[in-house]
Amino acid sequence: MTITSDLIRQAREQAIVHGETALAVLERLSGLDGKAFMRALSDAFSYPALDMANLRDMAPAFELLPFAQSLARECAACRDGDGNLWFVFADPLKPEVLEWAERRLNFAFRPALARREDILAWLHRLEVNLKAMDSALGESAVGGDDGRAEELSLQAIGADASPVIKLVHSTLYDALSSGASDIHLENDAQGLTIKYRIDGVLNRIAQPAGREMAEQVISRVKVMAELDIAERRIPQDGRFKVKLRGREVDIRVSIMPGVFGEDAVLRVLDRQQLDDELSGITLERLGFAGAALESIRRLAREPYGMFLVTGPTGSGKTTTLYAALSEINTGRDKIITIEDPVEYQLAGVLQIPVNEKKGLTFARGLRSILRHDPDKIMVGEIRDPETAQIAIQSALTGHLVFTTVHANNVFDVIGRFMHMGVDPYSLVSALNGVLAQRLVRV
Repeated sequence: MTITSDLIRQAREQAIVHGETALAVLERLSGLDGKAFMRALSDAFSYPALDMANLRDMAPAFELLPFAQSLARECAACRDGDGNLWFVFADPLKPEVLEWAERRLNFAFRPALARREDILAWLHRLEVNLKAMDSALGESAVGGDDGRAEELSLQAIGADASPVIKLVHSTLYDALSSGASDIHLENDAQGLTIKYRIDGVLNRIAQPAGREMAEQVISRVKVMAELDIAERRIPQDGRFKVKLRGREVDIRVSIMPGVFGEDAVLRVLDRQQLDDELSGITLERLGFAGAALESIRRLAREPYGMFLVTGPTGSGKTTTLYAALSEINTGRDKIITIEDPVEYQLAGVLQIPVNEKKGLTFARGLRSILRHDPDKIMVGEIRDPETAQIAIQSALTGHLVFTTVHANNVFDVIGRFMHMGVDPYSLVSALNGVLAQRLVRV
């Protein structure tokens, strides 16, 4: 049977009614299955069809399309024996997948179709090899916040006697290789679910079976972050470090108790990668232009007052402040920052990391900064009334203060400060301007 445009239209309509994928409905309407359906699909869309034998002859291109993203979108980038780049996907009725690949790969490629089951089987077969044979990792170190580290080689993961350690370490490796900003370890009635946040989108990656395994994974993360493994009733925060491809990466850990056990979120902070990405960063490179660009530059060059950036978590508030500081960092002013953590090193700027375990909070650090003869101060985030009061007083007494606060828009900033007990008159007097920003996914 030939797959016609009319049949495709029927499949799309029925998929909406029945809550199925259009591809599944199309296969049912065609009366074909297996290789016959793939051949008909290939003819209809003019894409070559690959079977498992073809896929086995391909070399994965995980450096272009990481394993986690391939698994989440049920597709793969791979190369044939002649070095040609292919993008293999299962559902031609979803043109957005091909559009995403064009944006993501940045290389000319040949599209091809394969059955979803074959793509997933091929990816899972490669998963062990990916984690056991990638020589790029070399030696890795995993340790707590005090700098102590245990040596770990990726080649040893496959031979590790403990399946829990193997799962945690291979998850860390895969997440870092995939460019994930966060790793979510979620407990539910069935056990553990592993998710990565990549480009702001949370993708489900794996679901290891068993509640016992879930508890042991969380305990392993606690050990690495030097947290109390016996305490399961209250939230805990910690951090540890890994060394990947010569880069030292900080992992911030948040443990939260829930109905089915504890959940963990691991925030990835790759300072060295940030240094590379933000080297020579300017406001233009961040996408600011026209009147907005001129306004930011004018606010950054004021002699005193407060310039505040607001927006959702991960919207680039700190990066914007880094760019503004870089443009005014001529060496003629004393610039001091206090951050949690220091995400990017600025030449000629004194940057202080918050260390709440040792008593160095934003408020205490800011008080000390004022005794250090600063001209310009950056406070990573205003979280509490004490920090807010000190920052405003600093702005009112001849210092230029750059800072961020979590609020939905410019108007909510005023309400946020009033909620923290700040005198509205002092705030308005100190405030030079507020920038509310969002990230656009392209």
